[in-house]
Amino acid sequence: MNFEEINILDIIPQRPPFVMVDKLLHCDPQITKTSLIVQEDNIFCENGVLAEAGLIENIAQTCAARAGNSGSGIGENGGVKIGFIGAIRNLEIARLPKIGETLITQVDTVQEVFNTTLVNATVSVGDEIIATGEMKISMTDKEV
Repeated sequence: MNFEEINILDIIPQRPPFVMVDKLLHCDPQITKTSLIVQEDNIFCENGVLAEAGLIENIAQTCAARAGNSGSGIGENGGVKIGFIGAIRNLEIARLPKIGETLITQVDTVQEVFNTTLVNATVSVGDEIIATGEMKISMTDKEV
């Protein structure tokens, strides 16, 4: 599959200025990867870096991209389903990304039960891992 052709807004429920992923890089049943170039006008940027909330939302939106791309995040009317963060555990942030840096976020699916997915997440800048953690995402039946 050519992920370059996918418009990220077709597979996630978020809309500008709240979009925290630029591209879907890879997606299979186990692993999903996205990228984000940190822009100065990002609503989560403060003092030249992307704040912690921006990193958390980046991970959540990577999960949303996984669901939207696989079809499980698409509703009966063809709209993208709305999800929410159910839990965050063991979040470790080594440093905050600077404006201009490209984040590569990978989520590895640990478990799926009904409408809830548990993932392990890693956020990197180049070869440097800057954040890791676990996230539980629950999907609603509401569509955008």
